[in-house]
Amino acid sequence: MAWRIEGGLALGEGGLARADVALLDGCIAQAAPGAPRFDAAGLLVMPGLVDIHGDAHERQMQPRPGIGFPARLALRDSAAQLLAAGITTAFLGVTLSWEPGLRGIEAWRATLGAVEAERPLTRCDLRIHCRFEADNLDALDEVAGDIARGRVQLLAYNDHTPGILRKLGDAAQASKYAQRAGMGTAEFVALAGRVAARRAEVPAARRRLSDAARAAGIPLLSHDDETPEMRAEFRALGAAICEFPMAEAVAEAARAAGEHVVMGAPNVVRGGSHLGWSSAAPLAERGLVTVLASDYYWPAMLEAAFVMADRGTLDLGAAWALVSANPAEAAGLRDRGRIAPGLRGDLVVVDPARRAPVATFAGGDLAWIAPGAAARLRA
Repeated sequence: MAWRIEGGLALGEGGLARADVALLDGCIAQAAPGAPRFDAAGLLVMPGLVDIHGDAHERQMQPRPGIGFPARLALRDSAAQLLAAGITTAFLGVTLSWEPGLRGIEAWRATLGAVEAERPLTRCDLRIHCRFEADNLDALDEVAGDIARGRVQLLAYNDHTPGILRKLGDAAQASKYAQRAGMGTAEFVALAGRVAARRAEVPAARRRLSDAARAAGIPLLSHDDETPEMRAEFRALGAAICEFPMAEAVAEAARAAGEHVVMGAPNVVRGGSHLGWSSAAPLAERGLVTVLASDYYWPAMLEAAFVMADRGTLDLGAAWALVSANPAEAAGLRDRGRIAPGLRGDLVVVDPARRAPVATFAGGDLAWIAPGAAARLRA
């Protein structure tokens, strides 16, 4: 397994420069004599994207409310889409909620099984980012066991129950949640009431998960922190990554503590949050956001790097770090996110005019190539 990517502008420690990049035995190498070549003239050779939080695979599993497809089929399609977007490491955000259906325990089991079956068949490094809903107390034993067995690579504290409860007074909103769960509306409202009645048990459950994650050596994140005080509470539980802070002061508190702050690449591409929260781009320019994740739309990551560079404060190398080197660092993956000898052979070759992937190399091999780009292959 060897390649030489020749004639492109490669992103190295000093920025973009004309350089050939060799891949050998799954890693970036000094040379790969006799290897097949990829002509990257006129293209950019960039580190593969590292997506720390993406849940677009849910659309393959349930493209319409109540309409589901097998997890294995959905994950096969998802892996192909990820590589076509230049993403070589993907932490699939799998919500484990008290809600049945798409985010329930059966879907959790199916997704883990599908990822483990698909992992040997794709060059994309598929990982599990468990988004554990605080009130899902009945699943606590199972997820702790999955963490201990190495089936989970990131753990996030989620707490959407209060927001769901507030919306259940709206018949349309209640119906939406019920459809996602595959239940009748009255049945879903009754379930939510039973869940809310056990709220006092949540702090102990969080401490148990913190202990499980610490024992397994996996990073912890907190999600949708509303205040610096809330961030401090999760920091005390070991959550050293702050994702999707709901206020600028939360991001400031996290960065003051030396923590990575994650926001969505779609936020940057669209010019703001679809929920009306903070705009990620200016926060990234001020150093308050250090990681951009796909969130719900994989192609947004690569585009977001170019959008950030277009704004003029960050050059493309610094913008690319938001979607590659920084998320790798936050996730504890020291073997990727940069182009340097000895690191994992994850690269995306990009057409700068179209801002689109031309080829994706993952694990040292050609994993995806755009239509028409086969003409760039040389024996």
